[in-house]
Amino acid sequence: MNTAALDPAILLPALLAGLLVLATHVPLGAQVLARGIVFIDLAIAQIAGIGVIAAETAGLEAEGWTLQCAAAGAALLGAWLLTWTERRWPDVQEALIGVLFVLAACTGILLLAGNPHGGEHLKDLLVGQILWVSPAQLLATAVLTALVLLAWRTLAARLGRFGFYALFALAVTASVQLVGVYLVFSSLIIPALATRQLNGRARLIAAYLLGALAYAGGLAMSALADLPSGAVIVLSMALLGLLAATLSGRTKATQDMPA
Repeated sequence: MNTAALDPAILLPALLAGLLVLATHVPLGAQVLARGIVFIDLAIAQIAGIGVIAAETAGLEAEGWTLQCAAAGAALLGAWLLTWTERRWPDVQEALIGVLFVLAACTGILLLAGNPHGGEHLKDLLVGQILWVSPAQLLATAVLTALVLLAWRTLAARLGRFGFYALFALAVTASVQLVGVYLVFSSLIIPALATRQLNGRARLIAAYLLGALAYAGGLAMSALADLPSGAVIVLSMALLGLLAATLSGRTKATQDMPA
C-alpha cells in the first residue's frame, strides 16, 4: 500500500464533491423510493450527459457556463417529458423511465461515434473524475446545492410533478459532472434504501453518515490500492448500506417484539 497517495490536496476536494452530491441526493432519494421511480436518476443523468456531449461537440468550453446551460436545458427537457408521461401513463412510469435511460445512453454513444476520444468521454460520464474536480466546479456546485436545498425546504409541499422533476434535474446536472452517473445513482438510492426502516430525522442523519463514510473510506482505499475511485466508493457504499440495513432491521425487530 502506498500511504504517500493519501494526499489531502487531492482527496479533500474529492470528499467535498461527494458531500455536495449527498447534500441533495439523500433527501431526494427518500422521495424517489416513496414515489417508486428508482431509475429516474440514471435517466436524467444520461440526458444531462447528452447535453454536455452535444455542447462539447459544438465546440463549447468544457467548464463554461454555456455548456452548463446546455446540460441543464437537456435535463429540464427530460424532466418535462417525465412529467408528461407520469400524467399520461402513471401505471408504467418506471418502465418508461428505463426506456428513456436506454435511449439517452444510445444517443450519447451515437454522438461520440466519430470522436477519437469517445470511449474516454463515455467512461468519464459513467464513472466520473472525482479526484480531479476543480475549485470552480466545487464553488458552482455549492451554490446550486444551496439553492436546491432552499427550494426543497420551502417549497417541497407545493412543487407538484414538474417542480419535483425539475428540481431533481438541476441537482443531477451538477452532480453527474462531478462524480459520474454510477456514483450519482448510488448516492441517491443506497443511503435511502439502507435506512428505510428508520423515520424522520434519524433516517436523514443515518443516510448522510453512511454516504459520508462511504466517500471517505472509498477515497482512502482507492488511493492506497491505486484503484479507480468511483468504483471503490460505489462498492464501499453498497457494503456499508448492507450493514446499515441489517442493523436497522434487527433493531426494528427487537423493538417490535412483545414485552
